[in-house]
Amino acid sequence: MIHEVDEALRLLLAEAGLPERGVEVVFDAPTRDFTARRTAPTVSVFLYGIREETDRRQAGEVAEYDADGVVVAHRAAPRWFELAYLVTVWTNRAQDEHRLLAEVLQCLTAVDALPARTLTGTLAQLGLTVGLDIAGRDTGLPSVSDVWSALGGELRPSIDLRALAPLPGGRSPVGPPVTEGLVVHVQDTGRDAGAAAGDGAAPADGPGRRLRYHGATDPGPDGFAAHRDRELPPGRRARGRTR
Repeated sequence: MIHEVDEALRLLLAEAGLPERGVEVVFDAPTRDFTARRTAPTVSVFLYGIREETDRRQAGEVAEYDADGVVVAHRAAPRWFELAYLVTVWTNRAQDEHRLLAEVLQCLTAVDALPARTLTGTLAQLGLTVGLDIAGRDTGLPSVSDVWSALGGELRPSIDLRALAPLPGGRSPVGPPVTEGLVVHVQDTGRDAGAAAGDGAAPADGPGRRLRYHGATDPGPDGFAAHRDRELPPGRRARGRTR
């Protein structure tokens, strides 16, 4: 899921026209070694924290359907995680950095969630919203100043971006739908049948008889055991009838 959020952010920034202007979008940590290797204007989207949203944890399973509407698997309910990104820009002049940072900020605040067109993999399959937010509250993750201290660099203008994304639960495939009827073996246990077999029981060898449901696609809520009208023996009448 994390790499899919990375890809969605990259596509979102690419839609702002950064690659066409020679601006690179990378996910490297902005360390001193990174700044020494940089050769072009760069936007760094560095993932520095992951925290689960325990308030959104759910129990139970969700059915997964194929194109024909048949249940093919069950999944545990997804769990939600907050991904914290430190977004910085790097150029040769401070004015250019501020201008580029403003463009990136405009792009990230123009939407409240990652557009569906940017989602891939499990995020696209789940069809759930991946929210975006510029952090304005303490959620227990490291502060930006602590991140800069850990990186060994000097504090510089940055965007503290948060993405709230679902992590898919475990998948349990189900068996294929039943399309064939039951196989029934008939055995006559009467006295005459036992005498004919010579051992007191009639043999039940053979492939048996398969019950088939021709043209049946949906048996309905009662299944194949739904009520059927049967012909009564002579002299019998259906219950509840007076004639």
